[in-house]
Amino acid sequence: MKIDTIQSKTVVIPVENIDTDQIIPARYLKTTSKEGLGDGLFYDWRYNADGSPKADFPLNQPAAKGAQILVVGDNFGCGSSREHAPWALTQFGIRAVISTSFADIFRGNSLKNGLLPVVVPHDVHAELLRWSGLELKIDLAAQKVFLPGGRSVDFPIDAFSKNCLLNGVDELGYMLQQDAAIKAYEAKRPKSINTLA
Repeated sequence: MKIDTIQSKTVVIPVENIDTDQIIPARYLKTTSKEGLGDGLFYDWRYNADGSPKADFPLNQPAAKGAQILVVGDNFGCGSSREHAPWALTQFGIRAVISTSFADIFRGNSLKNGLLPVVVPHDVHAELLRWSGLELKIDLAAQKVFLPGGRSVDFPIDAFSKNCLLNGVDELGYMLQQDAAIKAYEAKRPKSINTLA
């Protein structure tokens, strides 16, 4: 899925060190499909033992409906390397997560699966944690988050991941886009190099 700009209200889960087992419990890892994983997102936090929703959990509140931006505490996505964590977030409808830091593997998995991890300065983060429901605009091309009141803050992203997200392709999709250039390069090489001995 392409990401250019994301304009949405926020949902805040002000907890630090949220690990991937809290994002998507291990019992959901049996599947290799993304379908249905949104139902398991934060399952043990969202639901009571009898399966009824916990009314006080941020994603269960009526104001959270349709929100695409999640604001979370520091070191989000720590723990195991499961790709199911960004899958669950995107299947639920989350397109960007804002924090002060992300676990490296989670960040990499997110960028490869159409979820934008946005790192903001601590003072901006502290402000965003105070209120759920703030309307934000994230401009990936400009690498800016536009805050209420007209302020903006820059966020970092590597050029390759940015290109892939803007074009809605993963690493394989990017390579397939280079097919003509690869064929042109191969055509210029001596035939003796192109064949196996």
